[in-house]
Amino acid sequence: MNTSRQRPLAVGPIRAFEAVARHLSFRAAAEELHLTQPAISRQIQSLEDEVGSSLFTRGTRSVALTGDGVALLAAVTPALERLDAGVRQIRSARGRRGVNLNTFPSFASLWLLPRIEAYQRDHPDLDIRIDANDRLADLDDPEVEIVIRYCSAQRAPAGAVRLFGETLTPVASPRLLEQAASSAAPPLRTPADLALHTLLEEDSLQASTQFVSWRHWLAVQALPALEPRRWIYLNFTYQQVQAALAGQGIALARLALVDESLARGELVEPFGPAFRTRSPYSYWLIIAGSKRDRAEVQRFASWVQAQGASTRQAIGETEFD
Repeated sequence: MNTSRQRPLAVGPIRAFEAVARHLSFRAAAEELHLTQPAISRQIQSLEDEVGSSLFTRGTRSVALTGDGVALLAAVTPALERLDAGVRQIRSARGRRGVNLNTFPSFASLWLLPRIEAYQRDHPDLDIRIDANDRLADLDDPEVEIVIRYCSAQRAPAGAVRLFGETLTPVASPRLLEQAASSAAPPLRTPADLALHTLLEEDSLQASTQFVSWRHWLAVQALPALEPRRWIYLNFTYQQVQAALAGQGIALARLALVDESLARGELVEPFGPAFRTRSPYSYWLIIAGSKRDRAEVQRFASWVQAQGASTRQAIGETEFD
C-alpha cells in the first residue's frame, strides 16, 4: 500500500488545482496565485501523485478536467469557500464590528432596506452586510449570523422566531385607477372587473406560489375561470411591485412587503381589506447558534423583531393569526 496517499492533502496544491479547474488554464491560475506556470504544474503533479489519478487532460492549447478531476473539484470548491469564509470572519472580528444577514432579494428590497437606515443612524460604528439571494443559507456557515426565511411553520428551523405571516391583496397605482376611470376599461369596483385589466403574476416554481398566485385568489373569489385582458409574468415579488408602482398592471401583493407603500398612497387596495387572503407561509428570523452570544447580533435581531411587530400591527395581524 502506498502510505503517502493516506496523508491529508496540502492546501497549496488544492488551491492550484481549483484555480486551474476554474480557469481551465495553467497560465491564468499562475497569474491569479502570483506563481510561475512551472510552479503551478509542479503543484498539480504533486496533487495527482497524492490522489493517484490524472486530474486534467492537457492538449497543445487546451486543458480539461478528467472524470476524477470533476469529482475532486465538487469536493474542493465548498471546502475552500468555507475556509475562506472562516478566515474573513476572524479578520472582521479583529477589526470593525459587523453583522451578516442572509435573506431573499424581495424581502431585502421591499422590507429590510427601507427600514435599515434608521438603525444605521443609531449605530454608525456597525457594518451591516446583507447577502440577498434565493439560495437557502447554511446555518453552519461561519459567515452566517442572522437569517430571515420564508416558509411554513412546519419547515421553520428550531429556534426560529416568527416575524409575521403572509396576507395577499390586490394593489394598483392611483394613476392606473384614474386612467381606468377615464377609458374604456371599467373602474375596479369588484373582482370581476379584473377581466379588462392587466394582471402582474409571479412566475415561480416555488411551492408557495400556489397560495400567492392570481389563480388561487380568483378561485377564492369564486372566479376561477376569469381571464384578464393580458398577463405579465415576472420572476420576483419586487418586480411585481415595481411594475404596479409604474402603473403597468395590478399585482397580487404580499401585504407585509407593501404596507408602507400603501400608507404613503403610492399603491392602493382597489377592493379594500375585505378581499385579502392568507397563505400558510410566514417570515422567520433565525440566529445561527454559534453567534447567539455576540451583543451586536442580539441587538440587531431584537431590532428586526421590533420592526416585525410594527408590521404585524400595520397589516392587522393578531398574535394568534
